[in-house]
Amino acid sequence: MTTRVIIVRHGQSNYNAQKIIQGRCDESVLTEKGIADAKVVGQTLSNVKIDAYYCSPLQRAKQTAKTIHACLNNPPIVQPTDQLMEIDLPLWEKKQKQEVAEKYAREYRQWKENPHQFKMVLDGGKEHYPVLSLYQQAEQFWQKIIPQHQGQTILITAHNGINRCLIMTAIGIPPELYHSIQQSNCNINILNFTGGYGESVQLESLNQTAHLGIPLPSTRNPHHGPRLLLVRHGETQWNRESRFQGIKDIPLNENGKAQGKKAAEFLKDVEIDFAVTSSMLRPKETAELILEHHPNVTLESNSQLQEICHGLWEGKLESEIEADFPGLLTQWKEAPETVQMPEGENLQQVWDRAIEAWHKIVEAYSNTDSPQTGIVVAHDAINKVIICYLLGLKPDNFWNIKQGNGAVSVIDYPHGAEGKPVLQAINLTSHLSGGILDRTAAGAL
Repeated sequence: MTTRVIIVRHGQSNYNAQKIIQGRCDESVLTEKGIADAKVVGQTLSNVKIDAYYCSPLQRAKQTAKTIHACLNNPPIVQPTDQLMEIDLPLWEKKQKQEVAEKYAREYRQWKENPHQFKMVLDGGKEHYPVLSLYQQAEQFWQKIIPQHQGQTILITAHNGINRCLIMTAIGIPPELYHSIQQSNCNINILNFTGGYGESVQLESLNQTAHLGIPLPSTRNPHHGPRLLLVRHGETQWNRESRFQGIKDIPLNENGKAQGKKAAEFLKDVEIDFAVTSSMLRPKETAELILEHHPNVTLESNSQLQEICHGLWEGKLESEIEADFPGLLTQWKEAPETVQMPEGENLQQVWDRAIEAWHKIVEAYSNTDSPQTGIVVAHDAINKVIICYLLGLKPDNFWNIKQGNGAVSVIDYPHGAEGKPVLQAINLTSHLSGGILDRTAAGAL
């Protein structure tokens, strides 16, 4: 029984606009833009049945929640909780970011480079670890809330830092990658809990902003490295039938071509400098549809980005696989990293070649005079392992990441190949469905 959690960051505050650090300071209020964007979120969620609504008690979050609440259809009351308070930065609150970066240069560098080790020494010599403390706070929130709402839909309105930690603790991202996921004002994230906290959780989407008229989140400054748009191919007939395809070279079906065209329309105004595709037909067809709007871009092919080889499973439905290989399909769903596909690959082999290909692409487009943007079009398993790797996860986290047919994920390298990537958005599908939920086929790989 899946528990859906929709997480929204508060609207722009006057401190956001002035680049002032807020933390737990409760002086900032929403700007006119913040209120207008919150109304858009409310309208976007108006047809979603919400069973419980929690928010931070800080007024910028409460104001956002109140604005969203007014747009919802028969919503539950909004429940403020201290467990959704923003990160506690007592020595920096109410100061300009630039001032903090200069006055606390060593600490600020630690905050940016090793957030899990970042500490503040408070009055009396007490040591405070803001990120580790927030991470623990997020865990405590999940432990309390998830058992109360099994099979329901929960809406949360909170802040940049706590939202990151909610997502990170849910799927197992380590605290040292605190700065590796982005949270825009009035964005939407979706998590699917399969059971209680500690059981498998799927990240359906990260940092959706299309409802605000922002198809892709903006890049961070300074930005010296590439932006990669990781795309999954459109639907095939075997996806539709839930038939395992692996390295069988199945083309797009009519819906898949339509998805490719919608992805193309979604990305048509993005300045694309390069394009890489798996050597297989279905991603190649998808990439070619996208590049119809970018005729001067050459499409490169990379065989390391081919889908996982399912061996003797290929061409079969789940019922046929279970009949031929009893128990192995369940093992694949529960412990994918332990499965050797009969006469095919295991997940570690896919992981190794996909990550090697990814690194080569990032390095190839890092040492350029100006930042480059490119598309990488591949497959469900390939995209999942790349995103897992970038989030500090392992092959056993394979199912924690969702990749819909025609979905787009956005990965920035603000400091080039040598720096840490920033996952700006994951599994954007609003261009396919028109809504916030991934409605693509649940079919096999």
